[in-house]
Amino acid sequence: MRRELTYFFAALRFFTRLPVPAWVGHSQDQLDHAARYFPLIGILVGLFVAAITEAVAMVLPLSIAVALGMAASILITGAFHEDGFADVCDGFGGGWEKPQVLAIMKDSRVGSYATLGVGLLLLTKWNALVEIDGAFDWPMLALALVAAHAVSRLAATSLIFALNYVRDDATARAKPLAVRMAPHELAVAALFGLAPCLLLPLTGALVALAAVIITTGLLARYFVRRIGGYTGDCLGATQQLAELAFYLGLLCSFT
Repeated sequence: MRRELTYFFAALRFFTRLPVPAWVGHSQDQLDHAARYFPLIGILVGLFVAAITEAVAMVLPLSIAVALGMAASILITGAFHEDGFADVCDGFGGGWEKPQVLAIMKDSRVGSYATLGVGLLLLTKWNALVEIDGAFDWPMLALALVAAHAVSRLAATSLIFALNYVRDDATARAKPLAVRMAPHELAVAALFGLAPCLLLPLTGALVALAAVIITTGLLARYFVRRIGGYTGDCLGATQQLAELAFYLGLLCSFT
């Protein structure tokens, strides 16, 4: 149990800016097995975002509450996944061959593809969340936030299980995630990733999950075709697009 707890805290430290107990320490072994708790971190982030959104909505218009909830998500994760999505936009948008794509993604500068991509992503996500609140009864927005953050991180975790890590440099930020997951570790991730969906209407959950599966499958195929596998930036992009796909799928179930 203590070992699993250290893996959880390692995931919490890696994927968020939240503090962890000093006794946890640092080790490569912890990071090698931290990905199994990626969806659980998503549940915690989703709960935090939902609490902020619902609290602000009590005193301010929903549109502002959703925007501040999104800002809270970026704050608690340090824009970890948004940064990956931005790098993927620049890398795959501006690069042709694998070395060029990888070099652009590693460049800290932000290009036009990243600027436009992140802007459109956040705008679409904001609109989707506002529409979800209007389409469903309370507390569907809060439940959708928790479920989407968990499922989208499961989607990113599935790439670690199924694909090859393609960077060779040991300084890459996501190098600790390069270790291929064991089936039982993916099962743990799936348990946490899918559990919040049980709180949603069955039809809505199934359509939303279908949207995430399709999105993740298309991204995996695209990454393999272009660079032969995944990088940490690919994981961040997958999380962001899978989260958006979950919201859109939920909305499709209502229409």
